[in-house]
Amino acid sequence: MLMQAKSVSHYFGGLCAVSDFNLDLERGELVGIIGPNGAGKTTLFNLITGVYKASNGSIQLNNVELVGKTSNQITALGIARTFQNIRLFKDLTVLDNVRIAHYSQIKYTPFDALLHSRRLQKEEMRITDHAMDLLAMFQLEDYADEFSKNLPYGLQRRLEIARALATGPSILLLDEPAAGMNPNEIEQLMEFIGWIRKEFNLTIILIEHQMRLVMGICERIKVLDFGATIAEGLPNEIQNNPKVLEAYLGQGDEYEPG
Repeated sequence: MLMQAKSVSHYFGGLCAVSDFNLDLERGELVGIIGPNGAGKTTLFNLITGVYKASNGSIQLNNVELVGKTSNQITALGIARTFQNIRLFKDLTVLDNVRIAHYSQIKYTPFDALLHSRRLQKEEMRITDHAMDLLAMFQLEDYADEFSKNLPYGLQRRLEIARALATGPSILLLDEPAAGMNPNEIEQLMEFIGWIRKEFNLTIILIEHQMRLVMGICERIKVLDFGATIAEGLPNEIQNNPKVLEAYLGQGDEYEPG
């Protein structure tokens, strides 16, 4: 078991945003978390990554308790994420966006930085080389010196994932990666997620509204509504679950079976 969440709940004042959430995550899995807007999905990601401290319950990665640790400590332990709204350093170059993600792993001291030592120079060269390798894998090397804010939307999404992978995670949390994409781009994204999962030996948890993407790549799915888990199972079981269909009533185009 790679990660376990047990009886995780979180409150904002008197509002329960996540209620008694449980998840056993095995290495290599691709698990979907779905639910209507306001169901608590992003709050759950914020609990896993230390943005919020869970009010109750336990979240463990390789038997190490995450509740109470800071976001940078959790990143160093092997969990990376993307965001529903892209959060790149828009006034930094594409290369520097990926370089900066390495700095939880640097192997030189403040004293080395002050003296601009040989160790610092070697480490900075290693970081730059690795960042460029990642950009090449993501077909972004030609944009290395471009400010990230100037990239098209789809390439910004790709850059955000490359930056997350620069931290060397074992678990990648993807928060609505298909937001704003057309059907053709979603098909490409499905292939892309499958590729990075295999290439980087990742375990992935995916939040998504686009059911075509969720049903196409997730091996099992958990459904949240008003913070509570209302269903879990295989994609075909979820797609035909009456509680899930009821939860999505009135959600317009967000629920798209098939």
